[in-house]
Amino acid sequence: MINSGFSLPSNNYNMLTITKKDDEKEADGMTERVPADDADARQEYVDDMIRRRGYVLDYHKVMAAQDLPVLKAADGLVSAAYLAERSLDRRTKELLFVLSLTVVRAERHHIASHIRVALKHGATPQEILEAIEIALPQAGVVAFQHGFDVWREVVGAEGIDPSPDALPETRN
Repeated sequence: MINSGFSLPSNNYNMLTITKKDDEKEADGMTERVPADDADARQEYVDDMIRRRGYVLDYHKVMAAQDLPVLKAADGLVSAAYLAERSLDRRTKELLFVLSLTVVRAERHHIASHIRVALKHGATPQEILEAIEIALPQAGVVAFQHGFDVWREVVGAEGIDPSPDALPETRN
């Protein structure tokens, strides 16, 4: 293990040891070092992320600056499950992502980023709406409305106001 300022307990679960001087990690005998002052490597990684994903989130930016090896590990999982060309195309994956983010009521900017990427990959506003509507039976109206409001803002969907004669009369 690396001699460090602090370490996580050692066991059979592939634990990491972390140094304070550099972002240096050891897992199963493999060490990756990213000097804390290597701004070019960190910037290149963020730039590569946006090229591959079509977006970066605030936590990606902060993790690149603060703990690049952990960001790389998390990004590797996302790349394998989400970005890699497999059976589902990117458009379908984005529709599923919009649905799952709606169900968990993710932050608005996170849902919006995936709506934009879905549109970029050929999904129509109607297809995205239908994906969000799938949240209704399982997650309920509140979760649906959360995703719907983000969708409405991103695609600029407008509603229909009631006719003046359909409005209830107000009595003074």
